[in-house]
Amino acid sequence: MTQKTINPAIRNIAIIAHVDHGKTTLVDGLFRQSGLFRDNQEVAERVMDSMDLERERGITIAAKNCAVSWKGVKINIIDTPGHADFGGEVERSLSMADGAVLLVDASEGPLPQTRFVLKKTLEAKLKVIVVINKIDRQDARVAEVLDEVYDLFIDLDASEEQLDFPVLYAVARDGIAKRSLDEPGENLHPLFDAILQTVPGPAYDPDKPFQMLVADLGYSDYLGRLAIGRVVNGRARQNEQLVCINDAAEHLPLRVTKLQTYAGLSLQEVSEVEPGDIAVLAGIENVHIGDTICTKAEPSGLKRIAVDEPTVAMKFTINTSPLAGREGKFVQSRKIWERLVKESLSNVAIRVEETEERDSFLVKGRGEFQMAILIETMRREGYELSVGRPEVIYRDVGGKRHEPMEHLFVDCEEIFLGVVTEKLSIRKGRMSNLVNKGTGRVRVEFTIPSRGLIGYRDEFLTDTKGTGVMNSYFSGYEEYRGDFPTRFMGSIVADRSGTAVPYALFNLEPRGRLFVSPGEPVYEGMIVGEHNRESDLNVNPCKEKKLTNMRASGKDEAVILTPVLPLTLEWALHFIREDELLEVTPHSIRLRKTVLSASKRHVLGGK
Repeated sequence: MTQKTINPAIRNIAIIAHVDHGKTTLVDGLFRQSGLFRDNQEVAERVMDSMDLERERGITIAAKNCAVSWKGVKINIIDTPGHADFGGEVERSLSMADGAVLLVDASEGPLPQTRFVLKKTLEAKLKVIVVINKIDRQDARVAEVLDEVYDLFIDLDASEEQLDFPVLYAVARDGIAKRSLDEPGENLHPLFDAILQTVPGPAYDPDKPFQMLVADLGYSDYLGRLAIGRVVNGRARQNEQLVCINDAAEHLPLRVTKLQTYAGLSLQEVSEVEPGDIAVLAGIENVHIGDTICTKAEPSGLKRIAVDEPTVAMKFTINTSPLAGREGKFVQSRKIWERLVKESLSNVAIRVEETEERDSFLVKGRGEFQMAILIETMRREGYELSVGRPEVIYRDVGGKRHEPMEHLFVDCEEIFLGVVTEKLSIRKGRMSNLVNKGTGRVRVEFTIPSRGLIGYRDEFLTDTKGTGVMNSYFSGYEEYRGDFPTRFMGSIVADRSGTAVPYALFNLEPRGRLFVSPGEPVYEGMIVGEHNRESDLNVNPCKEKKLTNMRASGKDEAVILTPVLPLTLEWALHFIREDELLEVTPHSIRLRKTVLSASKRHVLGGK
C-alpha cells in the first residue's frame, strides 16, 4: 500500500452546530482576526449568510465555503447548516473536510441537531475541536454542558482517539476564545492555533493522478456550470483535458477553461490546484454532485457521497385558480420543472419525479421546513404554483407498512407538560424520558411519527405561550402506529367569484376564523376561513347589504371586523388537508380546494 503524503500548507475544516449556537458569528470573527478585512472596512454581520432568507430567519440554509490564512497556512472553512432538514448540505460539506469545529451553546448544551451533525462527523472519522460558546450568558452552565458533550460522544460510539478532543471556551460575538475559563481571553488566536495543531493537513497519494470529488455546484453567467470539490490526489492545470465520471460510470470529456480557489469570501484564479485544496473548476455542463473529475489517461472514480433517503414528499403543480397568471413571471409547468431539476442538481437531499398527472411533479426531501424554504425561494424568483400537503414516505418491510420516526426533545415549563403530552399522545407520540431538575422547567423526550410533527410546531408554541422549545431528529423507520386526525376543524369555502365585502365577512365571523380582508379577490373553491366545526361550509363572502327606503337613526352602524393575521407559508402548509392545495404567487398565499366547483365536490363527497 502506498504511503500517504500530507500537504502541510492547507487545513480543511467544517463548522458544525445546532441552529442559533453561533456558527456564522464565529466565522465572522475568524475573518476579521485573520486580516481578511481592513481595519476601517465596513462589513455586515453574519457575512456568510448571503441569502435573503438566511438573513431574515437567522439560520444557515446552504453550506458555503471560504478561506483564511493563518501563520502561512491556508484554512478552508465550510459553514454548514444546523437544521436536520438541510442534512444533505452537511453530508456533502463533510466530504471536503479533515476536521470539524463543534460549537455548543454554554446554556442550552448539545441539542438534537448537535447530535445529528456530530454523528455524521464521527462517521466520517474527522478530528473534532469542541468550542463551548456564549460563556458570558447569565444562565451559562459550562461544566455541565462539557459533561453532556462527553456523554454525547460516548452515546454516538466515538473511539478513544475521538474522545480525546481539545476544548475551547468562546464568546463568538466578541471574537474571544480561550483554552481555560480562568484566562482573560483577548482574541480568537487560540482557536486558530488549535485548528493547526489538531486538524491534520489533507492526505493524498503522490503516485496517483488528478482526482477531484464534486461536492457542490455553482453557476456563472460567463463560465457556465462550476464544479466545486476537494482535490483528493494529484494536480490539475488550466486548459488540461480531463474526464468526468458520472453515476452511470460514463466518461464525459471536459477541458478546464478556468481554475479557481477560495481566498476569503471570493474566488481567485490560479494556474494550478494542489492536492487537498478546495477547487472551483469550469469547463463542463453536465456535472452532478458526487461525480469524479480525473485525468483522461488514468480515469478512476472515487466513492460517491452517501446521502440519507428523503422522508417527506410534496406535490408541485401549476396554478389552476381563476387568479392564475396575474402576479407571477413563470407559470408554465415546463418552467417549474426546470427550476425543480436545477434545485435537485445543487441540493443532494432533494429528488424530483414526474407523475402520471399532467403538469404535476413529486418533490421528495428531508422535511416540511426544507420544502417551505424551496417554495419561498421560488416565489421570490417570480414563480407561480400550487402545492399539496407534505406527506411522509412509507416503506414496506416484510409485508408491513413502516413509517419515518422522529426523536423529539421538548423543553417547557412544568405547567404546560400536561397539554403537550396530551397533544403528542393523540399524534401517536410515546414518552421515552423525562428530566425535572426542580427549576420550574422540564425536559421531555418522545418518539413520534414524522407525520405527527407536521403542523404541530405552531400549536406547540400556542400551548406553551411561546416559552417552549422543541427540536427533533430523524431516528429511522418503525412499524406504522395507526391513524390520527390531522385537523379537527373544517374549512369555510367561497361559493362564487368576486370581491370580499365587509358586511358579508362581519356576518361570517361567528362561524370561525377568517383569512381574507375586505376588498380581496375571492373565487369559487377558495378557502376564506377555518370553520368552528369539523365539516366544510360553503359561503358567499361577496354578499352586500340590501338597501331599503326605510331609514332609522343608528340603523347603519359601521362594521368593525377582527383584524386578519397574514398567512405564513409554513402555517398554510400545515393547515391544508389532503383535498386542499396552497396557491403560491410572488405576492399572495391563498388556500383552495383541489376541486373548485362546489357541486363537483358534493358529488365526489357523496360517492
